[in-house]
Amino acid sequence: MTKRHGYALLAAVLAVVVVLSAAIYIGVAADDGTGTRSDVAGGRTTHNAAAPASTGTWVGAWSASPAGAEPGTETTGLAGRSVRNVVHAAAGGTSARITLSNLYGQQPLTVSHATIAVAATANNAAAAVGTMRRLTFGGATTVAVPAGGQVMSDAVRVRIPHGADVLVTTYSPTPSGPVTYHPFARQLSYVAEGDRTEDVSGVSYTGQSPYWRYLTALDVLSDEAAGTVVVLGDSLTDGITSTVGANHRWTDVLSERLRASAGSGETPRYSVVNQGISGNRILAAGLGRPADNPSGLSRFGRDVLDRTNVRAVVIDLGVNDILRNPNQVDPRTVTDGLRTLVRQAHARGLRVVGATLMPFQGHRGYTDARDAVRRAVNAEIRSGNVYDAVVDFDAALRDPYNPRRLRSDYDSGDHLHPSDKGYRRMADVFDLGDLKGAAPADL
Repeated sequence: MTKRHGYALLAAVLAVVVVLSAAIYIGVAADDGTGTRSDVAGGRTTHNAAAPASTGTWVGAWSASPAGAEPGTETTGLAGRSVRNVVHAAAGGTSARITLSNLYGQQPLTVSHATIAVAATANNAAAAVGTMRRLTFGGATTVAVPAGGQVMSDAVRVRIPHGADVLVTTYSPTPSGPVTYHPFARQLSYVAEGDRTEDVSGVSYTGQSPYWRYLTALDVLSDEAAGTVVVLGDSLTDGITSTVGANHRWTDVLSERLRASAGSGETPRYSVVNQGISGNRILAAGLGRPADNPSGLSRFGRDVLDRTNVRAVVIDLGVNDILRNPNQVDPRTVTDGLRTLVRQAHARGLRVVGATLMPFQGHRGYTDARDAVRRAVNAEIRSGNVYDAVVDFDAALRDPYNPRRLRSDYDSGDHLHPSDKGYRRMADVFDLGDLKGAAPADL
């Protein structure tokens, strides 16, 4: 072969490589790295989502505790209907994954189709153009969640902006009751007849729901947060009297404060997830098997320790142990239960910030004896013998002229739960630096 022919052959090979590389690049760019797409209801949905190629840290962007079996769903569940849960992302990221729970189901929950999308606008069933992705579980689009169990989806590449509403939609074709749900979402979600999981327009979602169903967690591969703060609480954390659809729970405000101050001084770069259940107690659970409204002690492993990349724990429990006890509860029973939770967190190396119990004079459950227990519990918490650090919600929200009662502008009107202003006050008095650092020696 002559030298000229050798150069010609090399040039030809290089040309082929360039063409093939361009074709591969164009194909990947058109597919967003996640597989083929098809047009659905005026939008584009990604199928066969690929594992994320970008880097970051997996953190919790949103979470809700499974709280009970939805009444009226014992036989058929929500067979033949699409459930579009609307959740608010406390952290942004480049990829996402979800967790579905069938904790209260008596048979496997078959989900044959599931999607995730960014909402077009807040409190809306419509998806933003180009954001809908089909979810898979172990590479399959159908998954059977065992009775009493949960499953996590594969990661899918989608940009989740911080503070955005996210739509997670599931379709179950077969009866699978009872439905595992979180009743006091303070957020409207949607229901449609038939498999409408890939309806980008949201037009078919004519039913509204005040519940979150099946969905218990949204994680993101975050480029802005380095860990997760988990808040365990009752209705005060659940935000039962906060404005619907406004994300005015105190944990929402705490999340915004952390984001605004992240990286400055002693403020850690953490997201916040809310594990409040209205009516929750440290020691006692509700009725049923498994129990509705599981106790703080029984759910601590699943709802706190098993959350994604947990770095710190906040506990605001104890009021219902006092209010819902038909007999006089011993303050030591409450604080001993709290210490048990703290020891479990410390065993994982997690720092725990705990809250004092706010006053409730004027509420139907108030008695002087119960208030005496509350004050005794608070005295022990303030002594430093329960938690690693303390946030004093009692001092921050009580009426300065009557410390057994909430200040009027912080009171929702029922004399137990705060108003939106009261929830903001709770978050504002939280020392963000208390979340930083490892667990100290056992108390």
